[in-house]
Amino acid sequence: MPVPARLAAAASAALLAAVPAAAVANGKPGPAPAVSPPIATGLAGPLQLAVDGGDVHVTQQFAGLLTRFGADGTRTDTPVADIAGIEARHGAVTYATRAGEEAEVTASALSRLNADGTTAPVADLLAYERRANPDAVNTYGFASIPADCAAQLPPELGPPSSTGQIDSNPFAVLVRHGRTYVADAGANAILEVTRKGVRTVAVLPPQPAVVTQAAADELKLPTCAVGLTYNFEPVPTDVEAGPGHGLYVTTLPGGPESPVLGPRGAVHRIDTRTGHVRTIARGFLGATGLAVGPEGTLYVAELFAGRVSTPGPKGPVPVAELPSPSALEYARGKLYVTYDVFENGSVATIAPVRR
Repeated sequence: MPVPARLAAAASAALLAAVPAAAVANGKPGPAPAVSPPIATGLAGPLQLAVDGGDVHVTQQFAGLLTRFGADGTRTDTPVADIAGIEARHGAVTYATRAGEEAEVTASALSRLNADGTTAPVADLLAYERRANPDAVNTYGFASIPADCAAQLPPELGPPSSTGQIDSNPFAVLVRHGRTYVADAGANAILEVTRKGVRTVAVLPPQPAVVTQAAADELKLPTCAVGLTYNFEPVPTDVEAGPGHGLYVTTLPGGPESPVLGPRGAVHRIDTRTGHVRTIARGFLGATGLAVGPEGTLYVAELFAGRVSTPGPKGPVPVAELPSPSALEYARGKLYVTYDVFENGSVATIAPVRR
């Protein structure tokens, strides 16, 4: 599946107007959280970050670098071609890599950068994807479409419907209790990696949307497609630990996020024992980063809305306004966030407002 960087160009015309930086609860403005000056700037595509003690690790995905900003003020750049998701624990960084264009993936793997600078392989994710293809159980595209209408579809759309294809894009990584969880935005699944190998924890469900006339115009679909349901692919973008055996996962809707289809990013809760997926929040515009704060508060980076928000009963509640935020992590009593990821990539912290 296309990664958020590739979606940005298609969605740029649909960016929402700026939202207030102050939090809003029950319709009343709240105090604005404290957003720090940048910890770092000039980063090339900081789509992911991880905090380990006082060290902040950031991916520079457009430069092929893993960068560590040490608690002592030092900076270390480690070349890692095709770097994707990362997680840092006790001085070691588990990182994912993915090579290839679009669905033509040529390599996808997990590795570990040890504290002494040595690296070690962890798992071959592409080999698992070729063997298991977890989302082959899903059917994407039109739920039902007349043959004469299908014949009018633009060729670049592909077949009217299809099952999940071989693709792997390990976009986010979580290490928990000796297990490594991977949000694979190509496999549309959450994977678990242990010493025994790789297994599928859960496959995210297709994301249905009814084609409106405005959507048909924007997507260059024939008029006969208006009113039909199109099942977009789910695209998991982050995974964080939840209570008990649970995981929280953010998803993009696998298609354009624009006014004609609406903000369709979501947060899901997954039971790692059963694989059951329950959607707990919707309405995010480019949900790429996720963090769990005190008392289980969820924070979502909305890449295309230019804000960090929390789920609310009527939709996302803005917490802080930042241009193109991507990665989030809660550590040391505050949120760490990467932002402006397509221009002058930066890292800052947000002191969340306790409610």
